[in-house]
Amino acid sequence: MAFGVEELRVLRRALALALHPAPASAEDIKDCHCLAESLDEALREGARLRAFLVADLARYRAALPGTAAGYLTLLEEALGAGYRPEPDDLAALRALRGNPAAAALLSRCRVLAERDVRARLAGSTAARRARVARVVPASRTRLLALPGGLSGGVSGGPSEAARGGPADQDAKEPAKRPAQPPAKPAEKPAPAPQPSRRPIPTPGEVFPRRKPTPPPANPPQHLAAG
Repeated sequence: MAFGVEELRVLRRALALALHPAPASAEDIKDCHCLAESLDEALREGARLRAFLVADLARYRAALPGTAAGYLTLLEEALGAGYRPEPDDLAALRALRGNPAAAALLSRCRVLAERDVRARLAGSTAARRARVARVVPASRTRLLALPGGLSGGVSGGPSEAARGGPADQDAKEPAKRPAQPPAKPAEKPAPAPQPSRRPIPTPGEVFPRRKPTPPPANPPQHLAAG
């Protein structure tokens, strides 16, 4: 794709407006719209031309080896238009490697194929890393500073506490630890109250003895029959 003198002038003006925002005239806006439409049309035309070249290339490839000359010419033109060789193209060029033009195109197509494979691998690796970043929280991938840090180290090296560990630091500096109060003796639990027992009643209390009835003061006298 090549730009003419007028198109380059419009493109330069558009870049100047993008870098140094300023009020644009109506003529500049119109020229920018015309340039954008021309670019879109050129892209569409290039896509149509590429589609025609690929279709012709497939027909010539199917008719090999009789169409070797036309196939090699079309393949070189398609590569210039942005076409990427397919496995069928590589197989056809290997079969025609006795032709110097076919050998040169085979080397060129191998380089393009390797670039495409590397680009796909890089894209898949980036996508996998993005998925892992979405799954793993950021807090788990963040580095945490160790206790002691630069305060105990010398010249950026690890500190004594970091090398020896927390246990060694506690053993070396026992005076800094606060004194713990003496443990109080465990208090004995109060005995549980025993239930009060009632005395068992005796038979005399359950069945009291009856007092004898006293005789009458004046008993009746019975006369004997004579």
